[in-house]
Amino acid sequence: MVTPGAVVVAAPSSGAGKTTVATGLMAALRRAGHCVAGFKVGPDFIDPGYHGLATGRPGRNLDPVLVGTELIAPLYAAGAAGADIAVVEGVMGLFDGRIPAGDAPGPAIPDGSTAQVAGLIGAPIVLVVDARGQSQSLAALLHGFAGFDASVSLAGVILNQVGSARHEQVLRQACGSVGLPVLGALPRADALSVPSRHLGLVTAVEHGAAAWAAVDAMAELVAQRVDLPAVAAIAARAAGAVSAPPWSPAQHIEPVAGAPVVAVAAGAAFSFGYAEHTELLSAAGAQVVAFDPLTDALPAEAAALVLPGGFPEQHLGELSANEALRGQIRGFAGPIHAECAGLTYLMDDLDGAPMCGVLAGSARFTRRLTLGYRDAVAVADSCLRRAGERVVGHEFHRTVVEFAGEVTPAWKFRDGAGTVIADGAVRGPMSAAYLHTHPAASPAAVRRFVEAADTIPR
Repeated sequence: MVTPGAVVVAAPSSGAGKTTVATGLMAALRRAGHCVAGFKVGPDFIDPGYHGLATGRPGRNLDPVLVGTELIAPLYAAGAAGADIAVVEGVMGLFDGRIPAGDAPGPAIPDGSTAQVAGLIGAPIVLVVDARGQSQSLAALLHGFAGFDASVSLAGVILNQVGSARHEQVLRQACGSVGLPVLGALPRADALSVPSRHLGLVTAVEHGAAAWAAVDAMAELVAQRVDLPAVAAIAARAAGAVSAPPWSPAQHIEPVAGAPVVAVAAGAAFSFGYAEHTELLSAAGAQVVAFDPLTDALPAEAAALVLPGGFPEQHLGELSANEALRGQIRGFAGPIHAECAGLTYLMDDLDGAPMCGVLAGSARFTRRLTLGYRDAVAVADSCLRRAGERVVGHEFHRTVVEFAGEVTPAWKFRDGAGTVIADGAVRGPMSAAYLHTHPAASPAAVRRFVEAADTIPR
């Protein structure tokens, strides 16, 4: 296939307005008649939900740290199939990525950075700049970003948080002095902000109708203030830049014979998942059935259970009140794959609210954010991995768990400070841990999980 034109929305730092601009671009281009594919650099689970609203297609992630650089182009080609333009939202600052160990200088373009992903898919970059408190000094900032690495294609600037017509004029002059076109100028518009909490924005599924309204407002602002034809022309430079064949789950996994039902928790409390996960489960022969632990019972004939990440601490009353489901999960005999929020849901309680009681002990919310990539090794055989298997995963949580008694950890790894961490628990057909992994990097683990489900009597 010929991949569509693409543009990468980046920024000098976090908080510059990438999500507003990228989501607004996706929705505005769709309104203008384009079929838009939306992507997010890195392990973010929240922004892709807004991208999905804006494009009408699943939001997808491009994370070379979790899946390897060789999979980025195929995953991009698969996610962009059928679209005529792709918009990729960057992560943090343009050159921010995985921090190397030790004191030695890191590479100019770090692993996992927006700049790296832009290079892997051959896409030009539009830089979103928060212009508050800046005038002519903007030229120096842009000069540095444009010249920092010759392989980076910086194609234009979108000014954000512009204070006045005079302010915009001065900023445009600064951009012109370094030869970068201004593609748009957005005024200060606090009404566009999406509610946030301890792990970032409130998810689109939780924000409900207000999320649609926020996306509509972003689209309207971008349509009025950004030169969409100019952005589309810049994106067209990347048409056909990816020659790799699209990633296909069917090419990486063999189906089991029995078509077991795999129940996947979804809804407001469990919304952190990759689109490729359910695609791989289906390719492995599973019948994937979503259910909402806030209100639903376990799907009929469920042979396996997936409990992804999310925000259970925001929905304690409803989760705890669904006693029937908690009892079903407590007595569930099939394989369970739980990540992060799923781990806390399996404990006896979370912040004192009764949970499923599959694992003895308590989970509690803390003020400390645990965040970062981890090189992990599987401690024991489980429904997902064999002991000794190595993966790259990601932690992203403010809760901690305290087990009542000894458990066999699912993973061991060193955290950012170099401390060895024993993460989660493996018991029988259950594997539960904080570590998030990307299924596309380990399709054999998905096959192993479905195979374990296929052995459950039904």
